[in-house]
Amino acid sequence: MWSKQPITTTGAPIAFTVTPGSGVGAATQEIVAAGVPVNPVLFGLLARLTQKASRIKAGAYELKPNTSPRRLLDQLVRGEFAQESVTIIEGWTFRQMRQALAASTALRHDSEALSDKELMARISADTADTADAAAYQAKSPEGLFFPDTYLFAKGASDLQILRQAHVQMLAKLKAAWEARDTSLPYDTPYQALVMASIVEKETGQKSERAMIAGVFVNRLKAGMLLQTDPTVIYGMGAKYDGKIRKKDLETDTPYNTYVRAGLPPTPISLPGMQSLQAALGPAKTDALYFVSRNDGTSKFSDNLGDHNKAVNQYQRGIAVP
Repeated sequence: MWSKQPITTTGAPIAFTVTPGSGVGAATQEIVAAGVPVNPVLFGLLARLTQKASRIKAGAYELKPNTSPRRLLDQLVRGEFAQESVTIIEGWTFRQMRQALAASTALRHDSEALSDKELMARISADTADTADAAAYQAKSPEGLFFPDTYLFAKGASDLQILRQAHVQMLAKLKAAWEARDTSLPYDTPYQALVMASIVEKETGQKSERAMIAGVFVNRLKAGMLLQTDPTVIYGMGAKYDGKIRKKDLETDTPYNTYVRAGLPPTPISLPGMQSLQAALGPAKTDALYFVSRNDGTSKFSDNLGDHNKAVNQYQRGIAVP
């Protein structure tokens, strides 16, 4: 039977679009014009005989090999649109996230002309039914979007992705906050998010994130400066050329944790789930310092003398007795 025979059996999927307002005849012509070798007369007749002619949904689709006319019709009626994806990487800044969305040719770029402030106002308005969403409207967008892979129908608005990522972050932050150790030195979930963003940038070793968080929590409780390079780099903005110099560590910015006590005013990256969990469930440790071993791991110390020895050994190449 013609309606159950494959339209094509080989080759790459064929992309096509059904425009809004198209009846079955116009939709069939669009499908054929895109290169789908289906008989338009028989396909239109099939749609009418099955009483599905008026139920075809507009959108972007793909015809895959071995799809029959009947299966194609079902796709159109169910709105099984072609799926695209965009991946937001843990540790990216919000600026990098916007650049990735702007680079996607499958998205409609409705946020392109919006400033960060305008975008946050728009996103917060769209998520007004989400708990705590309005509380973040006036804040920097940094850190407020969850890094993940997001699926969408081709031609969807980039605001859809931003909305989903924002809602996800608020939900995950809320869940982690409610499960937190109440002795932690955070007054608000937002402060925990700031800490998570620092942990995210300080190590690529998932196994060390809880220890990194533990060190920073200990330093906060002791009234010590955090002295973390990623915050300094974030505060330098476009001035950062890949190196941090002594003058950079001494230059006062809101993000220079070598000269300002406590947490910086906003997150410095988009933290992933493990960094959120580390910030709100840090390791129980006496360590106050850590230094890179240059192999992706860190050496932790609970006093300055041992830390200086570790710095000499791992950063300056000085043999330690």
